[in-house]
Amino acid sequence: MDETDRNETVPATRNETVLHVHRIAVLALPGVPPFELGIPSRVFGSVQDADGRPLYEVTVCTADGAPVLSDAGFVVQPAAGPEALAAADTVVVPPTHAMPELGRGGPLPPEVAAAIAGIRPGARLVSICTGSYVLAAAGLLDGRPATTHWNLAPEFRQAYPRVKLDEEVLFVDDGDVLTSAGVAAGVDLCLHMIRRDHGAAVANRAARMCVVPPWRDGGQAQFIDRPVPEPKVAGTTATRAWALEHLGEPLTLGMLAEHARMSLRSFTRRFRDEVGMTPVQWLTAQRLELAKQLLETTDLPIDLVAHRAGIGSGNSLRAHMRTAFGVSPAAYRRAFGASDPVGAAKRPA
Repeated sequence: MDETDRNETVPATRNETVLHVHRIAVLALPGVPPFELGIPSRVFGSVQDADGRPLYEVTVCTADGAPVLSDAGFVVQPAAGPEALAAADTVVVPPTHAMPELGRGGPLPPEVAAAIAGIRPGARLVSICTGSYVLAAAGLLDGRPATTHWNLAPEFRQAYPRVKLDEEVLFVDDGDVLTSAGVAAGVDLCLHMIRRDHGAAVANRAARMCVVPPWRDGGQAQFIDRPVPEPKVAGTTATRAWALEHLGEPLTLGMLAEHARMSLRSFTRRFRDEVGMTPVQWLTAQRLELAKQLLETTDLPIDLVAHRAGIGSGNSLRAHMRTAFGVSPAAYRRAFGASDPVGAAKRPA
């Protein structure tokens, strides 16, 4: 080995930190709503490491590099063209209100199809609201679970029958392809991706900067049109807040109903109408969220994490996490634990 080879293979010193800035390209299509277009820049732009360095670089681009007219009547001047899609680690597709043919299963415009085809293999694909139509029209959702705005579910199913649509959730994470429901669910999905990439603490900081909750319970069922309840009928909001403060205790359906001052039958029906799932399903989901937070932010033994989250034993927590997330508590902690340096071990896929 000569001197040049030795110089090229010398490892970095321990004090040097290699920062991976995750590149996100946001594809602005004609008729894009400005709110949804701005979500990725606003949310991911709030993310920094412990030294204040950005962890994401967001670029707004168009399919051909030309400006596009938003649905608010003003022109969006992109920073780049399709080359940004080819270089991106993640591509986000907001909705478009100027391609009605997609609602009938029609083809993408040639320039959009070409731009989508130029996305590099391995890039993470994300849609916000009806941006799912673009991914579906490109064949990228065939055979995969996905979601879109609940009001368009019948149309979407007819246009794209090969997609496994679930209109009762806020977003679907299928690994390298993620889809979200309408408008604010795009914020939920971006925060979820930050949490997946860098852990709960980083996602929570981003949520605080944007003045939004780190996550929302329930799904789109919360927002589907229903008859307005009688004004004198009590809701379950106060009981849910109370339950969140007592997750480590042995809560039962009877205790929840008693706190809400309802019969079991009335409480269960009312709870499902408001939240979109049964009380038991909701309680399990909240306990799993607490368990994930403890796994990410503490070094507590698995059995103690399970106890504090109200899940019982470590074996029970393992079973629940494998069913819900496909990983064990130990594997989850290795991936998202606080001991991992931000921007290094939790590098986005």
